Parts: sequence; structure tokens; C-alpha cells
Amino acid sequence: MKPRSTRARVSFVVLTVAVLTAIFMVRLIDLQIVQAEALNAEADTKRTLTKVTYGTRGDIVDTRGAVLADSVERFDIVISPRVTLLRQDASVVVLEDLKKITDIIGGDPNEMLTMILENPESDFEYLAKSITLEQYQAVADLGISWLYYELNPERSYPNGEIAGNLVGFIGTDGPQAGVELTADECLAGTDVEASYARGEDGVALPGSAVETLAPQDGGTLALSIDRDLQFYVQQRMAQTAESLGATWATGVVMRVSDAHLLAVSDWPTVDPNDVNLADRGALGSRAFSTPYEPGSTVKALTAASLIDAGVANQRTQVVSPYALELTNGGGVISDSFYHEDQRLTLAGALVESSNTAIAQYTDLLDAATRHDYLAEFGLGQATGIGFNGESSGTLYDAADWDARTNYAVQFGQGLSTTSIQMASAYQALGNDGVRLPPVLVESCTWPDGTVTDTPSTEGTRVISETAAEQTLQMMEMVYSSSGSAPNLEIPGYRVAVKSGTAQVAENGAYGSSVVISYAGLAPADDPEYIVIATAGIPDSIYSGAIASTFRDIMAQTLTTYRVTPSSTSGPDLPLRW
Repeated sequence: MKPRSTRARVSFVVLTVAVLTAIFMVRLIDLQIVQAEALNAEADTKRTLTKVTYGTRGDIVDTRGAVLADSVERFDIVISPRVTLLRQDASVVVLEDLKKITDIIGGDPNEMLTMILENPESDFEYLAKSITLEQYQAVADLGISWLYYELNPERSYPNGEIAGNLVGFIGTDGPQAGVELTADECLAGTDVEASYARGEDGVALPGSAVETLAPQDGGTLALSIDRDLQFYVQQRMAQTAESLGATWATGVVMRVSDAHLLAVSDWPTVDPNDVNLADRGALGSRAFSTPYEPGSTVKALTAASLIDAGVANQRTQVVSPYALELTNGGGVISDSFYHEDQRLTLAGALVESSNTAIAQYTDLLDAATRHDYLAEFGLGQATGIGFNGESSGTLYDAADWDARTNYAVQFGQGLSTTSIQMASAYQALGNDGVRLPPVLVESCTWPDGTVTDTPSTEGTRVISETAAEQTLQMMEMVYSSSGSAPNLEIPGYRVAVKSGTAQVAENGAYGSSVVISYAGLAPADDPEYIVIATAGIPDSIYSGAIASTFRDIMAQTLTTYRVTPSSTSGPDLPLRW
């Protein structure tokens, strides 16, 4: 019996060892193979620390280099509550430190302590965000060992509302509007993440960083806008809108020689530093995004087209009644005020802004050709600037014009344009008939000095030099002979202008609301600058109400750029026959 018992005990021991070995083998396989990836990841999170190194977003500057947007240094204060609470009498000591910190950056030290106590096992919490460089230096001088700091650049707009509609702003999800959004490829910096091994106290171990790339700063975006002129135009358009009770207003200044936009004003506008104060409709630029029926400012383009096509000249005659029955069932159109029949030249039709006269001149040129002229002036198509939310306006094909629209488009109804498009069309008149692409962004200069995004200088001939010159002469007669002439005068300068008053379509029909505008160029004998001043839905329904605004902006522009006064007298064209 004894040998048999011994064998049983040996067998039991062997079996037990085998079972235990199998259990250990299964557990080993589970840890090293089945769960290896998950366990390694968990271990990495406990022994590594990831830190973002930011590439600085590039500046936005005006044409003279004045900063419109830049990035400023801000710091986040980071703590490890677990490590912070390791010390003896931690709550008392930490609260004392927190009081010193909040004396510098503000805040409630008791609330901060509560956050720490509620996360005792956490190795990463924000104690404060976006403190200034001065605050960071003061807190760092306290020598508190359980504080860590992260650089986190923020966007700053030092001029507030000045060009805020163009610059745009940054939100929590990145660029939201303006050139901040459309030129993000130029401005955006490239951030990189660096991984560090960390010790028990959560501090990164020296020399343990693993970083594959260096962060890259963004480029400097130069706009064609002149900050000082922009400020003036914004102030003047705000005054105008408020005095007229308008819903919105835009003011545009463009240089004739290269089509650079020197000022683009919107009212109301936005301060990118505090977007929440602005109405949602003011977060973009109405000058780019809000088309309107321009009214009689289009008559200058119509006159230029007729002269270029050789079917009319400055002295071509018509009899203009107050009301005119259109052909082919187009109904009746009328002028804005009652008058007896007028014997007008083409120059006189512009001065009197007669719809019935322009309608008769319209019959001298077929619809398709007239449409093509308007399209060449840039109507019905995007400007090429690519601004966020930009509208192309509306210019229907001539084949789709009904009998009334066939005439109405030539005096600015039945089509829609933006303020930028109208400035571009008038640029062609001032540039000897050649329209250049409008420019808002002059360039992007990268940190290594490379310059990109320079604008195209290739123009399109719309009308002949002669047609452009003769059209400007007729527009000078508007400046000197129209009812608004006293409110338009800029001593020493010849000016070419055209007013516009257009009814606003409401629920499929024209109502009592209007958009009023003045557009023009100066000096008329050698055009250098274009100004477009527009007010939407004002209390006054006459364009003359905005004439003085046009004058003031044009005078400020001529003064700003020290334009030489005109040395010759203006034309004296016959207005009647």
C-alpha cells in the first residue's frame, strides 16, 4: 500500500504543477499577445506627456504695412492634481499658493481648490487659460513648483472695427469669415506635437522629447486696403446710414490704374475682437455679398456701350416724355418726376437721368449685344477676388428678357450687382475702356521671404478709349449741371459722376423701398480714383441725399493721395436740342 500511496502523491503533484503551468502560460499569452497592444497603450499614457508646439499664425497688414490682425502670446497654466495633493497639508499650502496666483490673474482661489480636490487622480487639468505674457511672467516669478505652462497664441485685431468686415475672425473651430478664412492657406501656421517621458511628479524628463518636425509660422497677408482711408470711409458711411435711417450702407474706394480696393466699408460692421456684439448679418461684407438693383448708375454703362457700338454719340437726340409706352407689350415706364416732353441729347439723358430717353436709345442696339457689353463690364459674374460669401449678382441671358426687362436693364432695374462689381465697371470707364481684375489681396509673404498670391494684371478691353472718354465727359455734365451739383462740388477738381435710385422688389413686385447710390471718378480729366457710396432702404427715396457723402469720401481720397488738381476746364456739352 505504501508504494501505491507514494505514486498517487507524486501524480497529484505533477498534475498540479501541470495545471498551474498551463494557467500561467494562458495568462502569459493573454498579456503578451492578446492584450499587448491595449496594455502598451495604457502604459504609454501613464509614462508619456504630449505637448503641442504652435506655429504662429501670420499677420494681416494693410497696403502700408499697418497691422490689421496678428497673433499675441497667451499662456495656459496646467497642473497635475495628483502630484499637487501629494504634499503634507496640501489643501492649506495649495490654497495659499492659489491666492497668490489669483492676485495676478484674477479668479476665485476657492473654486480652483475645489477643482483640484474633485480630480485627485488626474495628471492634467487647466488651472487658467489665455493669461497674458505679463501675467505669465509674474506667476512664474512666484516659483510654485506644481505649475506648468503651455504657450497658446491667440488672434488679436488691434484696430477693432476698422476693416473688420474684410479681415474676418477666428472662432473655436478655426477661421470663420473674411480673409482669415479665404486666405487661410497663407496665414495658417503648422503645429506639431512632441512626446515626452515623464516622472512620478508628472514633469517631463530632460532630453526625452520625440519631435519629428519643427512648427512652421504662417505668411504675412498684405491687403490693398489703406487703414486710415478705411477708417474715414467707415465713419462717413455710418453717419450717412444713421442720418438717412438706412438698413445698410456700403462705401467703396478703388484705384483706377490697378483696380486695387483702398477701402471697402460696410454698415453695420463687426469688431473681430468681440463678434458676439455684432448682428449675424454684419459678420461678412455686404459690399461683396449683397446684390441690389443699381438703378441709374448703369445708365453710364449703357451710354458707353451705345457710343462704342457706333449707334449713338453725345449729341444723339430723342424726345423724352414723362411716360413712355414700350413696344411689344412691355407696358409703360416713367421718369422719377413729372415733366413735359424734353428734347434731350444723350448727354442730357444722363444729366436728367431719364428712363424714357434711355429706353429709346436702347432700341438702337440689339438685346444680345447690350447684354454682352454689361457682362464685359463685369456684371453677372464673380469679381475673381474669391471673398467669402461673394455674390455674382444677376444678369439674365438676353433671350430670357421679357419685353419690359429688355429696356429696364439699361437703366438699372431687372438685374442686380454688388458695390464691388459697380466699382469694377466704373474702373473700366476710367482706365480708357480696359477693365482690370479687382484686387483685395496684394500678396502673401512667407517666413523665408518667398512672395506668392500676387494679383493678375491682365485686363479686358470693354469699350474703346474714345467711348470711355466721351462717357466721362457726359458724366462731368452730371457733376456740373444736375440738381445735386451744389452738393457734389470739390473745388479744384473735375469729377465724373452718376446717381442711382432703384426700387426694391418685395414679394414679386416693386414697392416703396429703394436703394440710393452715387458713383464716380476723379479727376475726370485723368481718372485716378473711383468712389461708390450706397445706402439700402433709407427714409429718403432720392439719390441726392447721398451726394454729399460721395463728395466727402472722394475729397478725402484725393487729399490722402495728394492728387494734383485739374488744370483744364470741363466740357460744355449740349443737353437739349
